[in-house]
This record gives sequence, structure tokens and C-alpha cells, in this order.
Amino acid sequence: MYNADKFNFPIHKPFFDLSEEQKQLLWTGNKYFWGLKAFFEHLEEQKYKIQYRVMLSRYRGKTVCPDCRGTRLKKEASYIKVGNKSLQDLVLLPIDELQDFFKKLKLSKYEKDVSKRILIEINSRLDFLMNVGLGYLTLNRLSSTLSGGESQRINLATSLGSSLVGSLYILDEPSIGLHSRDNDRLIQVLKQLQQIGNTVIVVEHDEDIIKSADEIIDIGPFAGRLGGEIIFQGNKEQILKSKDSLTAQYLTGQESIHIPELRRKWNNYIELTGARENNLKNINVKFPLNILTVVTGVSGSGKSSLVKNILSPALSKIILVTGEKTGKYDNISGDIKQLDNIEFVDQNPIGKSSRSNPVTYLKAYDEIRKLYANQQLSKINNYKASHYSFNIDGGRCEECQGEGFIKVEMQFMADVTLICDHCHGQRFKDEILEVKYLTKNIFDILEMTVNEAIEFFSEGKGTTEKKIVDKLSPLAEVGLGYIKLGQSSSTLSGGESQRVKLASFLSKENAKQATLFIFDEPTTGLHFHDIKKLLEAFNALIARGNSVLIIEHNLEIIKSADWIIDLGPEGGKDGGNIIFEGIPENLIKESKSYTGQYLKEKLTAD
Repeated sequence: MYNADKFNFPIHKPFFDLSEEQKQLLWTGNKYFWGLKAFFEHLEEQKYKIQYRVMLSRYRGKTVCPDCRGTRLKKEASYIKVGNKSLQDLVLLPIDELQDFFKKLKLSKYEKDVSKRILIEINSRLDFLMNVGLGYLTLNRLSSTLSGGESQRINLATSLGSSLVGSLYILDEPSIGLHSRDNDRLIQVLKQLQQIGNTVIVVEHDEDIIKSADEIIDIGPFAGRLGGEIIFQGNKEQILKSKDSLTAQYLTGQESIHIPELRRKWNNYIELTGARENNLKNINVKFPLNILTVVTGVSGSGKSSLVKNILSPALSKIILVTGEKTGKYDNISGDIKQLDNIEFVDQNPIGKSSRSNPVTYLKAYDEIRKLYANQQLSKINNYKASHYSFNIDGGRCEECQGEGFIKVEMQFMADVTLICDHCHGQRFKDEILEVKYLTKNIFDILEMTVNEAIEFFSEGKGTTEKKIVDKLSPLAEVGLGYIKLGQSSSTLSGGESQRVKLASFLSKENAKQATLFIFDEPTTGLHFHDIKKLLEAFNALIARGNSVLIIEHNLEIIKSADWIIDLGPEGGKDGGNIIFEGIPENLIKESKSYTGQYLKEKLTAD
């Protein structure tokens, strides 16, 4: 910048070290130079040329509006103030600070009379949001950025604010994404709903919520075809005496997830310096390799910002030469060359098509199709493996396109799904269904559970049958033996989708690459017994030379970690600091760590 000396601009200072005024100057420019805004406006004028469109796409992205600062309100709205703060100021405050502002708000007698009822409603709603552990959120937070657990708890706070009575509330795992510290608050909120005259039914695996229930209904004894029975119904004292309940066995300690006898040692690591995305306070962190590392901390402490927004995309850009936008940090270094791959295993569906399912995702269906194509009747009729696909023309039912059902679009009502009249839900043409292997046609196979299919194909002596069993076994290992082979991926929960992805990585084909696996709360929807299986799967990945990094609140996973990185101490602006790095036994000695306080019982009780 040739004219920088004329207005004393520090051209050698990094952008992130510039003041807000200096950054704004770069954007708007002055009489000595064009700003970035003018430059991009010039590109917009020239975007009929391909090279300018490419350049624009490289730099274009979402950012906070400089006029409204993300509040989505006109400037004129800021002229009206209450307690020396405008509405724009208030929506930018975290809920805990907003609650403090309204409690300390000083008004004249006239203003108090006018706003009395309004303030009661505001304060009660803010109290409900605080009680469900969402004090770190701001009011202008986009709903699309909320986790499933946060969305559910906001709905819960809305229900409390409506003060309904005589209602039935059904909650599906409200503890998702909630730290043990905030569980007590959630339990109090649920009890408050019940005490004002409502009925509350909670589908839950969390130990504290189970123990707080007035009535417990335990279904089992296992999953899938081995479940579906009422094993127990009664109060918490009675369930502890139940001999048939798997839940009771874990509550009493008869069954447990044992603490590892030895914590794995580590020498290699990835080091991240200057992490300052969202609420992270310019922290430096070492992520060990070849062990099980767990990132912990209360809700909103900065775990996702650190791992999901910075570490994962930064490593992807180095290892895979591609990746999403990376959060703010200074440098990433360490033993990156030892990694061949990085996998962020989230809870998104495993396929976009309604015909996608677990068996196609693991490539086991390719072997099943080959097996049926090799049957005598297939050879006589010249049926190929493609005839047993429901994705392409040939053997599938063309009426329903191999889905087994037809969706009828209703103009003013919800769409209706009906079983296909042509194939009666069997997905294939009648002549294809005549081909059988050991008395089972292709539709019968898709209707089997994973455990049933493993038993069935184990009876075969051929190489293809062995390949099918090898590809299906990882699903059973991660606790998904109860799902059907042909079950649509759209019907799987987030936790189930995540475990299907894990199963695909446990297959032998992926064993050669040294991979860093990152999991975001993999225990969602899991019973104690399933968590035990999940830990075995993680240990299997590490034994093959991989590294596992988990963002987690579940104490069973945390106590099983080789290394813990604890963030906090609180959520939002009071979080983003490294509270502790080390083994679980030392975490319980850290007085500032909420995780350590709750972990102490788990480590001393085993």
C-alpha cells in the first residue's frame, strides 16, 4: 500500500491484530486508496466474464451485516432505549446477561406500572431458558445453528412459558448435548411441568433422569427381534430388584463399563495454536494420536468450535486438500504426516435417496446381489447382479421404482404413503422373487435383521457368503444387529446413522489407512449396554493404528478415555479456556472442572 504512511496504517501487522477501525478502513477505503468493497463491486460489474465469477465464488461467503451487526433491525430502532440499551444491544447479549439486565432494570413508577405484566413474561421466559441450560445462547442465534438437544430444550422452555395444564408432554432424549451439571436443572424443569398439572413421558437413557422418574417402564430384554417386551414397570426402588432388566443390572453395578486397567501412552500429536473462533480464548491445544482422546466441558464451552470448526477443516485442507471454511487460529503443526486420512463422523443421514440403506452403505448388498445372480434359476433366465438392484431398471418393480411404497401427494394435506399395489411392498418383480437361496428370496433377505442375516449366511460355505458375513459383522459389533438390511436410511436416528458410518470404517477394506476419526456425541440414543459395545469398536479402530477424538458429555466414555481436554469453566463468553489436559484420574483433582466433579463418582465407584 503506497499511501499507508499518509494515514499511519500498519501494513506489516496481521489482519486479525488490526483494530476494528482499521479493519473497517480496509473495507471502505479513503481518499488515498480503494477499499475491498469497491474492489468487489468492480468484480460484480465484470461477472459476465468467467474469470471474475471464479474469483467472486472464491471469496464470497456469509458474514455479519455491518449496518445492523446481525440484529436484523433497522438503525432507527436503536434510537429507542430502555435502561440505556437498545433492542439491538439486548439481542446480542447472552441469555444469562440478559436475565441479569432485566432483574436490575431501574424504572420510574409510571414505567413500572406500564411494563409490569410485560416484565413478568420476559423474566419468566428467561428463567425457563436458564433452567434448561441455555444461558450461553444469544437471542439472535439462528435456529439452523442449534443442535438437536438445544432445539428440544427451547421447545421445552416455550411449553413452560405457555403455562399449560392438563397436557401430555412426550420428550425424546432431552438430555442430548447436556452436561451432567445441567442435568439437575433439566430434571427440575420436568418436575415443574408435572407439578403444575401435566403428565410428562420421557424416552431416555441418562442415569440421573431414570433415577428421578416416578414411574419407570423398561422395554427389552434386547433390541430388534429380541426386544419389544415390557421387562419392568414400577418405581426406581423396585427396578433395582428386577432380575430381567438389563437397565437394572447397570444401575445396581451388577453390569458395568469397567475403567481401563492402563491408559494408552502417546508420543505423536497435532498441535493447534491461537484458536480463537467464537468464544475460544486464543488457546493452544495438543491432540494426541493413536489413543482415545475426549474433549469435554459444559454446554457452550467451545468444544465444537475447537474440534468441528477449526481442527477438522484445517486438517482436511492439509491431508485431503479440501475442506470447509476454517475457524480462526494461528498455526497447526505436529505429526500431521503420520495421518493418511481424517473422518468427521457426524449424525447426518447415510444417504439422500429413500432407497439407500445400511446394507448398501457397507457394500454388503453388492455381494448379496452377486450371490443371487449365481443361483441356477438366475443363470437360466440370464439374470445379472443388476437385476437385484432397486436403483436401476431390470428386476425392480417399476411401479414404485424399487421402494415398495408409493407416496401420494395431497395438495392441502400431508402426503400419504401407500404400499405398492403392484409388488405388494416386495420391491421386485415376481420372476425375480422366484429366485431363492436356501429358501429365501431377495426380499426375504432385505427383511432380515443384521443378526439374522449373519446367522443365515454363516450356513453357506462359499467365498461370497463369507464376504457378506464379514461386511455385516461390524454392524453387530457397534450394536446395530437389530436393524433390518433393507431399512431406509431416512428411518435411522442420528445416533444409528453415526454407528453405521463407524461400522463401515471397521470393515477390513479401510484397515490400511492411518485415520483420525472425530465423533460428535456418539452416545446419543445409546443404552449402557450399547455404550460398552461402542467402546469396543473404538478400541478396535485404535488397535489398527488409527486415532479417535470424541466430543462427549457421557461420563462412561469420559472415564474410559486415555486423554481428556476439558474446556470451560462455563458456557458462552465465560468459556473457551483450557481447564485441564491429562488423564481422568487427574481430572477429578481439578477443582475448576465441572466434568471432574461429576466424574469423581464414576472413577471411585468402579
